[in-house]
Amino acid sequence: MQSQPQGGLHVAIIMDGNGRWATRRGLPRVAGHRAGVETVRRIVEHAPEAGIARLTLYAFSSDNWTRPAAEVQSIFWLMRAYLRLETKRLNKRGVKLQMIGRRDRLPQVLLREIERAESATSLGPCLHLRVALDYSSRDAIAQAAAIAGRSHSHAERATPDQVRLTLAEALTQHSSDVDLLIRTGGEKRLSDFLLWESAYAELLFTDRMWPDFCSSDLDAALQEFNRRQRRFGGLPLPKSQPTASPTDGAR
Repeated sequence: MQSQPQGGLHVAIIMDGNGRWATRRGLPRVAGHRAGVETVRRIVEHAPEAGIARLTLYAFSSDNWTRPAAEVQSIFWLMRAYLRLETKRLNKRGVKLQMIGRRDRLPQVLLREIERAESATSLGPCLHLRVALDYSSRDAIAQAAAIAGRSHSHAERATPDQVRLTLAEALTQHSSDVDLLIRTGGEKRLSDFLLWESAYAELLFTDRMWPDFCSSDLDAALQEFNRRQRRFGGLPLPKSQPTASPTDGAR
């Protein structure tokens, strides 16, 4: 069985603002994506020290295919280069890498690099790093619903709770609900990212562009998270009690 990080927070980040960061500096958009890769390196290295057990990064949405082909190709090239250069480093730091999203539309050279990196880091105990690539939360929910339909097709009556449990197991397999979702770049929307898993997530939006986001920004976001009181639809909990996700006990 693969080692999994226990306890700690699940933080998800929509890494927005790479292109605008570059444009404001008179640079090509690919320069912003290149700078964004450096930010990924910094944040991944800092995350375990900050008490994060799972980190999910939104790298490329299914809607991003509408961008110019040259930009899409440059994103995939940078991702492949990151994996080739960083896999040993991730393994040494105890980081388990997992890609989520569709794989059938990715370039074969990138897919091979992803599979190699996942295999090499599969036992990482310190941080579960998930990168969402060609990802759509609506598609993921639809696929989970299809699984639930097949699972309960022969049942006389599948209760809503049974169907919901099947959906949750399919969507959060090897993961957990999101505790804190951060979006950089100034926009205030979820953009089809982890919609099910973020049902009770605390949301934090910052104007800082992703290439400028640093470890101190992550620490500040976590401090803000710790100041908030998570109620999950109930009454405030005494300060001495933890505010774990209501579904944590099921996994």
